[in-house]
Formats: sequence, structure tokens, C-alpha cells
Amino acid sequence: QVQVVESGGGLVQPGGSLRLSCTAPPGFTSNTCGMDWYRQAAGKQREWVSGITLDGITTYAESVKGRFTISEDKSKDTIYLQMNSLKPDDTAMYSCRGCGSCRLAYCYSYVYGQGTQVTVSS
Repeated sequence: QVQVVESGGGLVQPGGSLRLSCTAPPGFTSNTCGMDWYRQAAGKQREWVSGITLDGITTYAESVKGRFTISEDKSKDTIYLQMNSLKPDDTAMYSCRGCGSCRLAYCYSYVYGQGTQVTVSS
């Protein structure tokens, strides 16, 4: 079964930092569909956080812009999410999404990981 696996979550105080990792099957970071981070807080809908394209172009939700940085290491088929200046509102389950079947930048089969919990609290 194709999987992406997240790690790096934990409990951090407001203002602190965490770096999340998402390891994907070979080829996920090298297809034209890119990869993304999502999060879902308790009782809320899942929201998109950040994405990175094949060419390394990054985009961010307004709520995290300037605080979070997405990056990748294609040699390890891994993407990262560096999260700084964390706030209690950032508390959520963070998961990454890759594409298992990508053709001409259209994804036929998205793959989500199980997620890693981030809790921001004093």
C-alpha cells in the first residue's frame, strides 16, 4: 500500500518551533503534481497549509505565511515544514499529501498520511 509518513510533531510552547517531515515513496517529490501540507484541528475542517511544486515553487496559507517554511530533499523523497513562532491556533493534526498517479500536473490518485499531532500550549 502506497503511503506517505509524517513525523516531528509534539508539544511546544507558544512562540516555539517544530520541524515536520514527510517521507514519500520514490518519485513523489519528482512528479509534476507537487506535494502539500494540510492540518485539521479538533472539530474543524481540514485546511491546506502549504505546497511545493516540482520546480520548488512554494505557497502558503495566509495564516502561516512568514512563520512556516516548506522545503524538500528529493534525494530522500522527503518534504519538510519548518514552523516558527507557533501559536495555540496552530494546534492540529498535520498531514502531508502526495500524488500516486500524476500525469501532466493532474493527479488521479492522492495519497494522505496518517498525520502527526502538533500541540501549542503553555
